[in-house]
Amino acid sequence: MSRSPVDAIRTRFRALLSTTRFTQFASVGLVGATVDNVALFALVELTVLGPVLAKMIAWELAIAVIFVINERWTFASHGTMSARALGTRFLRSNLVRFAGLLVALSILWILYHRFGVWYVTANIVGMAIGFFVNYTCESLYTWKVHRE
Repeated sequence: MSRSPVDAIRTRFRALLSTTRFTQFASVGLVGATVDNVALFALVELTVLGPVLAKMIAWELAIAVIFVINERWTFASHGTMSARALGTRFLRSNLVRFAGLLVALSILWILYHRFGVWYVTANIVGMAIGFFVNYTCESLYTWKVHRE
């Protein structure tokens, strides 16, 4: 017997309410933000790369670090460990993180250009909303925590 759409939504919503998983995900996000900023600074200051190209490299490096920590800690009990499954989750994680980045950039742009919000404040709001998009999509799409 298949479950109703309402039951499916409830199951997914309950899966997202894990305080431990949420806290771990946020902690990993701080590590990723640190890696991103340190790599960005190093690439701009120590190479001939400009900030945009350096940001793209730093962003992907941070995603790889975040993925490994989430795979081994935050979502350790989810997903199979075959090379194919791991590769699929990594690709999904990149897609999710890119969507989160687009959300964060969109929010920053709207708040800054349309509403005159200070760019640092707009960036923090965008990052916060992007974080929740990342948490929701990583949990439900990348690691499928609702299938416990």
